[in-house]
Amino acid sequence: MRISSVIGLYFSPTGTTRTLVTAAAEQAAQTLGVPFRLISLNTPAERETIFHFSADTLVIVGAPTYAGRLPNKISPDLRRILHGSGSPAVALVTYGNRAYENALAELFRVLTDGGMKPAAGAVCVCQHSIARALAAGRPNAEDCAEVRRFAAKAAERIQKDEIVLSPAVPGDADSSYYIPTGTSGKPAKFLKSAPQTDSEKCDRCGRCAALCPMGSISSEDPSVVSGICIKCQACILGCPRGAKFFDDEQFLSHARMLEQKFAGIHKENEFYL
Repeated sequence: MRISSVIGLYFSPTGTTRTLVTAAAEQAAQTLGVPFRLISLNTPAERETIFHFSADTLVIVGAPTYAGRLPNKISPDLRRILHGSGSPAVALVTYGNRAYENALAELFRVLTDGGMKPAAGAVCVCQHSIARALAAGRPNAEDCAEVRRFAAKAAERIQKDEIVLSPAVPGDADSSYYIPTGTSGKPAKFLKSAPQTDSEKCDRCGRCAALCPMGSISSEDPSVVSGICIKCQACILGCPRGAKFFDDEQFLSHARMLEQKFAGIHKENEFYL
């Protein structure tokens, strides 16, 4: 199969998925001797473009796991904007050291329904967005090296037509979402919680508004969150003055539970070819 270019697309509010998609796309392009480019799908404006990939384009799509599946407010956008004409594709999902459950199977479904042909899949561990003690520092150099080796092998097989399209991957794309719990073991309900703003630290630079993947933070008054919050932590981690924070007790209890149960555990990346 002749591949003329590699395109890496990512939804990556905190940057870790982007790091791995970049490594995979760069290595695949190098292996094939073709150019590559990266496309962010982080903001509403970036998710307005409808993409149609040709059959000679290798498409690498990366997204994080939220509650055991793709982020439920983002997966409809992925379905709407990603389309191919039999384009070979690589699915890459990340998770924060708890479990990825059905995210990879769901991303395979999204790509297949969009007219692409998933040829390989990767599941990679990244530092958890809300429980920062989980998988701290990942992806690290070895994680990126593993992804590069995987991408090179996938590219070689695609080029030689030695691939098994839609290899079997774990999970059920039609499953329900994981129900978060708190330290008490009971369900933690924080669907409507949103980031707060420390007015003494905030200088209204607008960075949090620009980073919000739902466009929910006011650029004029960052303390105003008028839309959906998906708890991605982009505003928290991206604020240069540390002015954004969550104070919802159930949300914080869930973060503490994750750290109690999953911190200090080393999980391996998984690859499917």
